[in-house]
Amino acid sequence: MHALWMVLAALLFASMGVCVKLGSAYFHPAEMIFWRGIIGMVLLWVLARSQGATLATAHPGKHAWRSLVGVVSLGTWFYAITQLPLATAVTLNYMSSVWIAAFLVAGSLWAWRQAAQGQRPSLQLPLVLTVLVGFAGVVLMLRPSIEQTPQQLWGGALGLLSGLTAAMAYLQVTHLSRMGEPESRTVFYFALGSALAGGAVSLLIGYSPWPGWHGLWLLPIGVLAALGQLCMTRAYGNARSAKGTLVVASLQYSGIVFAALYSVLLFDDHIPTLGWLGMALIVGSGILATVLRARSTRNPA
Repeated sequence: MHALWMVLAALLFASMGVCVKLGSAYFHPAEMIFWRGIIGMVLLWVLARSQGATLATAHPGKHAWRSLVGVVSLGTWFYAITQLPLATAVTLNYMSSVWIAAFLVAGSLWAWRQAAQGQRPSLQLPLVLTVLVGFAGVVLMLRPSIEQTPQQLWGGALGLLSGLTAAMAYLQVTHLSRMGEPESRTVFYFALGSALAGGAVSLLIGYSPWPGWHGLWLLPIGVLAALGQLCMTRAYGNARSAKGTLVVASLQYSGIVFAALYSVLLFDDHIPTLGWLGMALIVGSGILATVLRARSTRNPA
């Protein structure tokens, strides 16, 4: 069941991306983050009440850190969606596994340099090659877009940052779940952080004029986001074994498939051959990085 929960989460997040893309014509990213948080808080409060669960937590600091990195990831991702084709923005956000692998490679290099001669650990060359392939995929995917519209370079950079901070958020979600925190509580505090951060930024830069009926795009953004977060949290929480976590982490890449279909069918985006090749490299390297990380965890040497 944890695999199905992740596929459903990927579909919901891709669908939310569609609503963000459409809503960006009327609202800036901070406003969408604010309303996403408000709607999510209401839904999660109702869910917690129906389950008889309390929203009080014994780990406020861990929830605050998860909310901080999650909001940064969300904000940079929303901005990337407004500047790039939907499939490109979603793919960059799914670079999280490659980023984690890059951290492991950096840690291995540091340990190798600090260790005495003859006691140096393995440099995990397969993982190094996987990271390089992943970033080669980024270059291939972004090159067609940037050549057509150079201003999208900033959107691509923030898209990469969204994947980096998403990796940190996913690790914290797994940690909170294994500490016994229910998914409704974890998602509620993330929604609270989103509302506070989005509202604060909106106060600084100003609110957009209310567009009338077009403001209804904010509702599915919040609903789909809350449901997606619940499904993702449940998927990682139910994956108690290393094998289960590996399956869940691999299936998150189904979101790229959903986003590509939306991008082509709804927004008539033209994804050139290099773009499809870049996406394939990122998906392949992400899954391989997950497998290699699992092996290194079972066998630290």
